[in-house]
Amino acid sequence: MSAITKEQVLEAFRFRAATRAYDPTKKISEEDFAYILECGRLSPSSVGSEPWKFVVIQNMALRKKLIPVSWGMATHAEDASHLMVILAKKNARYDSDFFRIALEKRGLNSEQMAKVIDIYKKFQTEDIKILENDRALFDWACKQTYIALGNMMTSAALIGIDSCPVEGFDYDAVNQILVENKIFDPTEWGVSVMVTFGYRAKEIRPKSRKEIEEVVQWVREE
Repeated sequence: MSAITKEQVLEAFRFRAATRAYDPTKKISEEDFAYILECGRLSPSSVGSEPWKFVVIQNMALRKKLIPVSWGMATHAEDASHLMVILAKKNARYDSDFFRIALEKRGLNSEQMAKVIDIYKKFQTEDIKILENDRALFDWACKQTYIALGNMMTSAALIGIDSCPVEGFDYDAVNQILVENKIFDPTEWGVSVMVTFGYRAKEIRPKSRKEIEEVVQWVREE
């Protein structure tokens, strides 16, 4: 594998910014967007759950339905090359078919699967305590989608493609619009976050971040 330099990676992070004005004449190639999606697919997730689905909305009529209830992308939903809604899995319990199918793909035998399920049961019920209500379980799944979201935005920046994560929207309204358009089954999935991709229409102000000393705490050997 040919390695890229640390400076190239840092430059991509410096380049990446929340882009709220895209050039509508510039579109991401199929090859480049397939690469972004693959970086999302290959992302890690808690206990290898992969509780996500990436819905790419290129239908402009549907985008226009989303804009009135999505103030966080009101200025760029139409001009973005690609608009993605990331769904999170509902009811991703240790004893669900969703988990069983994932374990079967790993080639586990029945004995191995039983041991793994016991570990996941303890994790969900005792360690992280996410089975106390449906919202906690869904929020855990949503947290995993943000790993894929970050990886896709970074992978895009590495090849000069801009992006903007979007949480500024009416979640109930967006879910309703997508369900009414038969995009997903609301008993199985729910909207976690959205993100737009494209090419910036103008220069973006320099990035502002806290100093490293403000965000890093070392606990060293005494």
